[in-house]
Amino acid sequence: MFVTTADPELEPPIIMVNTVLSLMAVDYPGTAHKLAVYVSDDACSPLTFFALSEAAKFAQLWVPFCRKHNIQVRAPFRYFSPTAERPPSASGGSKSPEFQQEWKHIKNEYESLNWKIEDARKKPVSSILSAGEFAAFANMDRGNHPPIVKIRVSGVMTNAPFMLNVDCDMYTHNPQIVLHALCLLLDPRSQNDTGYVQCPQQFYDGLKDDPFGNQLVVLQEIIGQGIVSIQGPFYGGTGCFHRRRVIYGALPKNVDSKKKNARSMDGNCQNSRSNLYN
Repeated sequence: MFVTTADPELEPPIIMVNTVLSLMAVDYPGTAHKLAVYVSDDACSPLTFFALSEAAKFAQLWVPFCRKHNIQVRAPFRYFSPTAERPPSASGGSKSPEFQQEWKHIKNEYESLNWKIEDARKKPVSSILSAGEFAAFANMDRGNHPPIVKIRVSGVMTNAPFMLNVDCDMYTHNPQIVLHALCLLLDPRSQNDTGYVQCPQQFYDGLKDDPFGNQLVVLQEIIGQGIVSIQGPFYGGTGCFHRRRVIYGALPKNVDSKKKNARSMDGNCQNSRSNLYN
């Protein structure tokens, strides 16, 4: 799972943190060993790094809580929002004293996480990171800097055959979204033809009746679905499960892509664009 961010001012770290937490908490067998979440920060922001470090600690409470009580909305800022049913639990145990106590504890911890990130935003970078961590970010040119790799839990990079990419301000509101996508990607009837499975965007806190068309209803619900018969809509840039070997420039059915030379791979890349569908 690949999350991209580029500006800690325009894209507040707490929003990015909620996106990451919602992805970490999805329902999937053997999640701890089979799902990997990466964040790419083009801004090279120490604040983003600090926020992720604190979010990793909170995730140790949030993820088990979501799975134990079958929580449906797994982005904390939406789950704990004033308009949400309080305290919501899909497992039906929301009235039990145990759940009430656990809910209050998780809510307090999330508010503490919010406070830490907001407080760090107001402080000098050197005061929110240790000397060793700060050194990696010191004197970096935001627009042109070498890569910095942090927060590695696993000892190896993922070699997963599928990848999901999302923007930093988009959370998953369906905890079974990975299973739904894999039902299509692993379907023996279509896995030689399907390059990606894309989830249409839905927007929250928009104006009533969407007077300015910001929710892209026409594009996603009419045009997008209307061209499925001619191999589907174009890649929308986010919320998309990709077949990894298609990213490399090979057709889905071309399993033995390593034997292809660079020239034929370029040709396959061009052909694959006309063979992908939602």
